[in-house]
Amino acid sequence: MLKLKVLSTLSVMLLAAGCAATLPPAPAKPVDGVLVGANGMSLYTFDRDPAGAGKSVCNGPCATNWPPLAAGTDAAAQGDWSVVVRDDGSKQWAYKGKPLYFWVKDQKPGDRTGDGVNKVWQLARP
Repeated sequence: MLKLKVLSTLSVMLLAAGCAATLPPAPAKPVDGVLVGANGMSLYTFDRDPAGAGKSVCNGPCATNWPPLAAGTDAAAQGDWSVVVRDDGSKQWAYKGKPLYFWVKDQKPGDRTGDGVNKVWQLARP
């Protein structure tokens, strides 16, 4: 009977500990209807990135102008957020399957100058 009570108590403690665990913060947040990175800069999606493909087609010079929203090596999918592996092996965050990027010409938080560039870049929206 004592063993059963101890096991029951341990089960409740483990369950409580699991419930108390928190998810890591999202890699971006919504501000004024768009997603922004931790630096407050606007994020964009690229129409040529197929949603859910698990990769980015913006590499090389494209990634120089459109820096990816980098994900750490230990980053893991959570909710609408997923991680794609880039051609160079680095990781990038995606929202609802679409990789996210900054625009090199945005100079300060709130800038949205990349929206509509070449009719293939769009502000990322939650």
